[in-house]
Amino acid sequence: MPTVTLLSQAELKSLVPLDADAVTCVEEAFATLARGGVAMPPILSMAIPEHNGEIDVKTAYVPGLPAFAVKMSPGFFDNPARGLPSTSGLMVVFSSETGEVRAMLLDNGYLTDVRTAAAGAVAARHLAREDASTAAIIGTGLQAELQLRALTLVRPIRTARIWGRSAEKAERLAAAAAALGLEAEAAPSAEAAIRGADIVVTTTPATEPLVAAAWLEPGQHLTAMGSDQHHKCEIEPACLARATYVPDRLAQTRILGELRSAIAAGVVDADATFPELGDVIIGRAPGRRHAGDITIADLTGTGVQDTAIATLALERAALHKTGTRLAT
Repeated sequence: MPTVTLLSQAELKSLVPLDADAVTCVEEAFATLARGGVAMPPILSMAIPEHNGEIDVKTAYVPGLPAFAVKMSPGFFDNPARGLPSTSGLMVVFSSETGEVRAMLLDNGYLTDVRTAAAGAVAARHLAREDASTAAIIGTGLQAELQLRALTLVRPIRTARIWGRSAEKAERLAAAAAALGLEAEAAPSAEAAIRGADIVVTTTPATEPLVAAAWLEPGQHLTAMGSDQHHKCEIEPACLARATYVPDRLAQTRILGELRSAIAAGVVDADATFPELGDVIIGRAPGRRHAGDITIADLTGTGVQDTAIATLALERAALHKTGTRLAT
């Protein structure tokens, strides 16, 4: 009799920590996407403006994998003031052969958090200088903390500077970074955080630029994580004119990411093409050519990441006999 596996957030946290394996999982997903054959439809995105909310639905079918995930990811950005997390959600996993439901991953957004942080690490691994040791984090939420942790998996990060609109939250994140053994401080401004940093990560729901092009310096790498809706923007469009630009998925960043803003501002032609992160991973495109290059990764989140991380979770659940199985 067919069964559906239910996995709770607590079980998934135990099965899929943010570690080197998670980074490799996401890296391989981007590589598979670049090689071709993946079916990944456009993101279904719905805004709920009166509650400062949104929901995104993402999926991808990867030939050779036994299943594919459909991820539903709400983001309600006034929630922290209510004592609630800003993101939540779940994944439903279907058989690639029969379409039957195989699992429900009740992760409350946890797997999305992990695969998003892992994508930041992948971008840094392939675009940041190998000796990058100072990170500037623009943002103070959970993803900001995870991005910093992920960077330490791929680069010798020793120093962290945190900036956010809430100085109190920036101080808390700096304290958490210090607990990782880093020299960490809350910066007085975004510019102060970015000047002299080797890697900059923006992870906010901003609708106006937080990073000016004039602040970027030779040798820096910037990963922009927050622009995953048509109205969002974290970095000044002119930043793209100064940098080697690498999107996670060009078709998405043209309508959702920082590239959208640059096109709207006339900085980039609407039909301009750029190698994607997967192309850099498999060696089809060079990424960073020189130590003094400025590089930008524009990450809007892809369905192939969700199928990949869900597959990893189910493989480990089967190995450890974790989860509740319901007959259907």
